Amino acid sequence: MRTSFNLREAAALQKALAQRVVLWGGLQGVRYLAALDASHPPRFSGRGPSVAAAVLWDLEAARVVEVATVQVQGAALFPYVPGFLSFREAPLYLAALARLSRFPQALLVDGQGVAHPRGLGIAAHLGVQLDLPAIGVAKGLLCGHPEGELPMEAGASVRLMMGGVQVGWVYRSRKGVRPLYISPGHRVGMEEALAFVRALPGKTRLPEPLRRAHLEAGAARRRLEPV
Repeated sequence: MRTSFNLREAAALQKALAQRVVLWGGLQGVRYLAALDASHPPRFSGRGPSVAAAVLWDLEAARVVEVATVQVQGAALFPYVPGFLSFREAPLYLAALARLSRFPQALLVDGQGVAHPRGLGIAAHLGVQLDLPAIGVAKGLLCGHPEGELPMEAGASVRLMMGGVQVGWVYRSRKGVRPLYISPGHRVGMEEALAFVRALPGKTRLPEPLRRAHLEAGAARRRLEPV
């Protein structure tokens, strides 16, 4: 995947790939999931590389099987522009996935699925690219609005709407914590995406596979930081 597109070309590609997104299906029979997260140096600091981590998670045993990381200097990445995250991070994730000894059957990505202005967040982009079931779990809202007020209880959810169409869920994983934004990326239905994330183990705000990917990416980047 090239990183040299201008924004007009990138937006056109997103719109084209969004037409290939499949928003139905479940994850029955999936055992090996790849959780993907990236860690970048402070913006504009110019210090250190960006790192992406792919954590291969065994859903049956509820444990990490393998971790792969890749690094690249920030100058080699597509610039950070809201709504175009996949052009910045997807090449890193693809490289990390290629380093796993076992290729996953599904993806859980730190970012948006179809809850995106052009219907193609990073989870959708990677899902279509690899033709794998994919779900996005984002820490912040990119677009759309909650259909109603989200209760404070753990497991509460409300629909995330955009232009009168549901694009995901606002989900509170633990009592009193800030919500997460779940949206299917590819080959997963709306209800199935929420049910899948709800069923994942987790002692913090993030589901455990994504928490581990977040920790692995951050630790790898800190080890590479110049002193």
